[in-house]
Amino acid sequence: MLFVRYAYPPNLHGYCGPNDTGSFVAYGRTGQIDTGFVELAQAFSGAWPYLELIAGATGISDPLDHRVVEAYWVGNPLLDRVGPVALGGSMEERFRRTTGRQFGSLTEGVLAGGVPHHSFHVFCIYPWVGLLGHDRRGADALNVLDRCRIRWGQVQSVTGEQAVIESRPLRFDGRRLSLGEPEREIAQCSLAGTEVGGELRPGDWVSLHWEWVCDRLTERQVAILRRYTLLHLAVVNERVANSGAVLALG
Repeated sequence: MLFVRYAYPPNLHGYCGPNDTGSFVAYGRTGQIDTGFVELAQAFSGAWPYLELIAGATGISDPLDHRVVEAYWVGNPLLDRVGPVALGGSMEERFRRTTGRQFGSLTEGVLAGGVPHHSFHVFCIYPWVGLLGHDRRGADALNVLDRCRIRWGQVQSVTGEQAVIESRPLRFDGRRLSLGEPEREIAQCSLAGTEVGGELRPGDWVSLHWEWVCDRLTERQVAILRRYTLLHLAVVNERVANSGAVLALG
């Protein structure tokens, strides 16, 4: 269910996942897990290989184990057990053929300390594998990076299935990506027919993907998500010679 809540928003926007969004949503509503669901999950060509990588490197047999899913989308100690050799090998297998001469720039993020967290994929991989699209530059590319990363925010108010959330948006000053001052946005609380888990209340911390609330977070999870987000912002801002994100933002 955790995988459904995080993976559904980009699938609905057409960025990744199966074409059969209806079946994916149906699984989210019923909570049924079978081979059909696994096949749909494997169609998420961005997320699934990371889940396999994290599971394999940590001795967990199921890529959909809750600990593995949490590690990729939010972060947890499993990520620190996946070394650069394993991550680099995964990048080689997935992207060398499709990126050609740009592959060296892509792997700079691994050598600079990147780990298999969703923010690594968004900031360090997206720009090199065409997921921003050649027609997206400047403000449009910044919006995609901001909406596609997993954000954390605090609930201000709840009305029906919508909540006002205060979070820090992504900003670009022409040289560096950073997190701006807190701003308020409206997000959907009911996602793919699944509830976040109990009624949201003002003061709750939540995770967001595109315009949806994905899960309620503990303060520890917020700190972990912030840690990995800032790590990969530091990678693209300071630790690589060729930052695809900065080039795309132009």
